[in-house]
Amino acid sequence: MDARKIQLPREIHTGPGVIDKTGEICTDLRFKGNVLVVSGPNTLKIGGEKAIESLEEKGFNVEKITIKEASEKAVETVRNRIEDTALVLGVGGGKVIDVAKLASTRANIHFISVPTAASHDGIASPRASIRDGDGTVSLAANSPIGVIGDTTIISQAPLRLLAAGCGDIVSNYTAILDWKLANRLLNENFSESASALSLMTAKLIMRSSDSIKEGLEESARLVVKSLISSGFAISIAGTSRPASGSEHKFSHALDRIAPKPALHGEQCGLGTIMMMSLHGGDWKCIRDALKMMHAPTTAYEIGIEPEYIIEALTKAHEIRRERYTILGDRGLTKEAAEKLAIKTGVI
Repeated sequence: MDARKIQLPREIHTGPGVIDKTGEICTDLRFKGNVLVVSGPNTLKIGGEKAIESLEEKGFNVEKITIKEASEKAVETVRNRIEDTALVLGVGGGKVIDVAKLASTRANIHFISVPTAASHDGIASPRASIRDGDGTVSLAANSPIGVIGDTTIISQAPLRLLAAGCGDIVSNYTAILDWKLANRLLNENFSESASALSLMTAKLIMRSSDSIKEGLEESARLVVKSLISSGFAISIAGTSRPASGSEHKFSHALDRIAPKPALHGEQCGLGTIMMMSLHGGDWKCIRDALKMMHAPTTAYEIGIEPEYIIEALTKAHEIRRERYTILGDRGLTKEAAEKLAIKTGVI
């Protein structure tokens, strides 16, 4: 086999109030000089200002920039601000972290992930989801050199975001089934270690589904650690295969089709229910666990009309055609898609 590099964060700090140690953590990692903090209009107040204060107390010269969307334009805007910068911090949700991660990768500058919500596994993964003209694309990026997950801040985020993170983790089940299928039929490279880690993470969150509560610091800690673990599986595999399969294709298709898409993890949760049914697995167990986690399990709950669910199912196979899944090369007919969505209660 060819030699391959595995990128993983050097340090991970999680716990209540850990954002107040941002400056100390960056000093211990031997960074000096200018730091660029990327945040959003709301997350700057929620966590960005605390991170900046901590950095300045340790003598760092800090600049800040706020972004509103995860687009190529936002990535280039941040990239143009990285001149003479020693380190980039992304303080916010998935959009902020993905933009900061990709911009720092292109500038060849180290990046630290500081999530203010636990909504998807981009917290520690070597991937960034960026919107293009047709929807969202997943692009390769460097893994963060560090992760600072303040579970007090994350626990205060809306429960919907935490539940979306759970949906993204649960989707590992069908992602692994798709990966194994591609390995059997197409002899695609398969990593037992990455697969085992991915499944262990999904099983842990499923077993703890009744522990996901709004405002509970322990819930935030559990989901954050699971999302980080899922990101590790992606790094070990050298591909997003351990956490992205047919259910993600469905979600990306919805991003292109639906007038107002839901959260990524919410859509992946619905996709996992349906794809598990296609695989002949226990989709009801997936559905019930998602309900316990306060995650949506129907199109109505995410505000998307049934017609878009059906259309996304028929077009999902067109997303990343090189990635073989249970959807095959031809996808589902409209009749089969409608039957699947009705059977699983999604519509």
